Amino acid sequence: MGRHSLPDGHRTAASDPRPRGRGRAVALVTALVLVVAAGAAVAVRAGFLPLGASCRDDAVRLDVAAAPSVTPALKDAADHVRDRDITSDGHCMDIRVAAREPYEVADEIRRDSAKATYDVWVPDSQVWVQRAGIGGNQARVSPAGNVASSPIGVGMLESAAKELGWPRKTYTWSRLAGVSAREDAPRLGAADPARSASGLLALTRLGASARASGAEDADTRAAATAKALASRTSDSDSRLLDTLARDSSGAERGSPRRNEALILSEQASFTHNASADEEHELDLFYPKDGSPALDYPYTLIRENDLSTDESRAALRFMTFFGERAGLRILAEHGFRTTDGARPSAELVTAAGGRTPQPYAREPDEAPSDKDVQEALGMWTITVQSARLITVVDASDSMRRLVPGRGESRMDVTKAALLQALAGFTDDDEIGLWEFAARLDGARDHRELVPTGRLGDRKGDGTQRDRLTKAFGALRPVPGGATGLYDTTLAAYEKAHEGYAPGRFNTLVLLTDGVNQDPGSISRSGLISRLRALADPEKPLPIIAIAVGPDADEREADQIARATGGSGHEVDDPAQIHSVILKAIVQAGARQ
Repeated sequence: MGRHSLPDGHRTAASDPRPRGRGRAVALVTALVLVVAAGAAVAVRAGFLPLGASCRDDAVRLDVAAAPSVTPALKDAADHVRDRDITSDGHCMDIRVAAREPYEVADEIRRDSAKATYDVWVPDSQVWVQRAGIGGNQARVSPAGNVASSPIGVGMLESAAKELGWPRKTYTWSRLAGVSAREDAPRLGAADPARSASGLLALTRLGASARASGAEDADTRAAATAKALASRTSDSDSRLLDTLARDSSGAERGSPRRNEALILSEQASFTHNASADEEHELDLFYPKDGSPALDYPYTLIRENDLSTDESRAALRFMTFFGERAGLRILAEHGFRTTDGARPSAELVTAAGGRTPQPYAREPDEAPSDKDVQEALGMWTITVQSARLITVVDASDSMRRLVPGRGESRMDVTKAALLQALAGFTDDDEIGLWEFAARLDGARDHRELVPTGRLGDRKGDGTQRDRLTKAFGALRPVPGGATGLYDTTLAAYEKAHEGYAPGRFNTLVLLTDGVNQDPGSISRSGLISRLRALADPEKPLPIIAIAVGPDADEREADQIARATGGSGHEVDDPAQIHSVILKAIVQAGARQ
């Protein structure tokens, strides 16, 4: 909630939704008498009673950028505030709301928040605020609270929902994704997780659900699900609903370009159903293992640059959504409020929900930044397919034990690499090098497995099998020093020669020490050569991971940044998998 918080919201009970009638007439307003207003004196002190037109002479203007889904509700609220002369410290409020895609605003703030022309930002999810803060901009975004929420589920056309047993039959996220992957199953679409919080949060939940199943191949299954979903993504939430089959004809239902099911928010399904005819209304699955939720954070931009009147007016507008009129407006647009109250039967029914679907279960807590970064990293390499060379330090120091684990750095590194390998699909291309000073004659490096497609077969096994075996066979070289610089240059040149257009090309470099080959290229010489080789038209970032206390994170980062990549330090090699995925996201953000 940041430094600011909403006032306590008001609660309302709600029974299970009634069986949905087709051609409904939803009467939300009558079900939304949530509280009796407090005394008039309290309301005046809070600035929520009209004081006449004179206050408009010195109205405080606020510009609000909002996610398209919540923009209509905010505009209605702004009109309500203006029409009733609701004030902040005696000043009227001139609130102007414009729809902006949250991913665009997040990238804009991250690159240069000074160019932002708005005072308040209301994205649909906290994940965009986190993204805007990458690169040291945290001070430029100040979350003040949340104005609404909406859980994410799977909306289906009636024929598809019946085929899967809705509403009687319930599914976990993992099971629902598995069923939808069958060739004869309803086609499932989603908005691009790189541009949609609904898509990203669902992807995060799909991965968590697969891992919770306890299956040994959970990461591989999660990657395969993402791969299948990638073929049916839309550029944005606003375009997602356009992919629904337009009628029940065989041509529409059989068209590979049409979806019969969509990952979307309850509010998006509510809005769609409000204008859809009976044939196109959605039934809503609420996965039984819990749903992530859009949380609509109310965020001040460059708060220190706002005047006192602007800052107080911005917070006054936010607290309006905890009042009776604000709650009514939110409910009319299909949003749940943030007071933890059970959602109304009318809202859920209008969105397509019905018991015994677990619509009333509390939404899952927001995923951690680490979870989001991992999901985005997996999505990046899944959508584009990846081509990477993994370069592993085999110097003698890799035999040292990791504190508290009783395993060597090399043993833990191998386990982390095998975990990472499970997250790649058969379309990805991966190779493996090892290095130590004078490892192969005068050379500091050796190519163990040439880069190739994981699904390709050669002899009795696949490329994945060869890599799995090679990872397991990695051993520190007794007395081996760290031949870092020459190896980095040679591997980068090799990756540059084999650049694959349309893929995410990268070089993953793992080292637990600094360069110990006195006859190698110098650090400045290496960086100069890397900069000369780096081509913005063919991005090939180095992801350099400094393992343990003897490695130099600053040096690793300096080397990696010469190629548009990034350097990272891990105390425990078990963190390697997460760091690789996080670095992929950062590299993608720079491209």
